[in-house]
Amino acid sequence: MPDPYETLGVRRGDSEETIRKAYRKLAKRHHPDLNPDDKSAAERFKAINAANDLLSDPEKRARFDRGEIDAEGHETAAASQSAAWRQYAGAEPYGGGGHGFSADDLESLFGGGFAEGLNRGRGRDMHYSLTVSFLEAAAGAVRRVVLPDGRTLDVTIPAGVRDGHVLRLRGQGRPGKHGAGDALVEISVAPHPVFRREGDDVVIDLPITLQEAVLGATVEVPTVRGRVRLTVPPGAGEGTRLRLKGRGIGGGHQYVVLHPTLPPGEEPALAEFLRAWQPAHPFNPRAGLEDL
Repeated sequence: MPDPYETLGVRRGDSEETIRKAYRKLAKRHHPDLNPDDKSAAERFKAINAANDLLSDPEKRARFDRGEIDAEGHETAAASQSAAWRQYAGAEPYGGGGHGFSADDLESLFGGGFAEGLNRGRGRDMHYSLTVSFLEAAAGAVRRVVLPDGRTLDVTIPAGVRDGHVLRLRGQGRPGKHGAGDALVEISVAPHPVFRREGDDVVIDLPITLQEAVLGATVEVPTVRGRVRLTVPPGAGEGTRLRLKGRGIGGGHQYVVLHPTLPPGEEPALAEFLRAWQPAHPFNPRAGLEDL
């Protein structure tokens, strides 16, 4: 298995925050849902998660750096030798023999609170990244994810969740002596080809024909909750912005930006009409550019 530092593109001395950011970036780039045509994406994503599982755990990371475990978390020969030496030297912690201290020894030295705190070991929180679609983030969803250890979790995506939001799943982290830690799932929202978000509002660009722009029309428009009909007023120009009230996210609105579009082929009748046409209100669309 490759070196986990190389897999995440980080160095041994990098901070936990640097490792977390590197993991999030790679997990988002190589997520199988975003690479449906790449059969190797799932394997890369699995390797990235495995590397993060090892390096995000301070104890595992320290043992790997000391050569006591390999990249898969298996103990090495160095670990066995180290354990044997500790036992021989009488330094086995918490009652290992020789001069080691047990929890009872610590309690007598420092009082019950200290030893009690040691025995209250709660499992570590684990960090994961989950990429969801724009529509799943807008409307909410339930996604089943497979963790690096093979467990599955049903993650409820709340409606309106934003990119970078962290969901805390109680008791779904690493097991501990007195209860498991939590799973912290950072949400990445994939971009949508049509919708974009501005706060709680949703914005789309809508091409319309010249006839629809000049004469007005009723057209169908997609929203995050299905298609609706929109009235285009006569004389709608480039960039006209129309509002669909309450069609955004969490009470926000949807804004439709109009873009009058020429037909793809030649239009001799239109060209002939424009040669003779004189606007009732002449204007210069490039006014203000003369002095630049």
